[in-house]
Amino acid sequence: MNRVGIGHDTHRLEAGRKLILGGILVEYPRGLAGHSDADIVLHALTDAILGAAGLGDIGDAFPDTDAANKDVDSSIFLQHSLVQIATLGWHLINVDVIIFAQEPKLGMVKSRIRDNLARLLSLDGSCVNVKAKTGEKVGFIGRVEAMSCQAVVLLGRS
Repeated sequence: MNRVGIGHDTHRLEAGRKLILGGILVEYPRGLAGHSDADIVLHALTDAILGAAGLGDIGDAFPDTDAANKDVDSSIFLQHSLVQIATLGWHLINVDVIIFAQEPKLGMVKSRIRDNLARLLSLDGSCVNVKAKTGEKVGFIGRVEAMSCQAVVLLGRS
């Protein structure tokens, strides 16, 4: 038996913050604002994993009203979701991620993000795909006000 989950996250860009995508520090003068490290890739993936297993979403598991989650490395959220699905007999089969960002251009960092996601998820690199799309200068993405990420995961029964 297999299940599909989809996740989404959006954060606005802000001066004085680090830009972290998929656990990788990306050189850029602004970063994503949020209660944790605001890693939209890991947040969307966590949401997708939890959703596929019927376990709610990242906000249920790690509310931004909890001081314990302040400035936390989002890989902790991801690892927690992986432990939860494993206890239910699920495992990841593959993931597909789209990062929406007008700036910075992510072509040179996509493979580093993919490799890090494969490591964090204990998947072969061929089972992880990372795409980057601009906003074509339209909307909050195109105006470089924010970044978004969508993730789809496929889970299988152990």
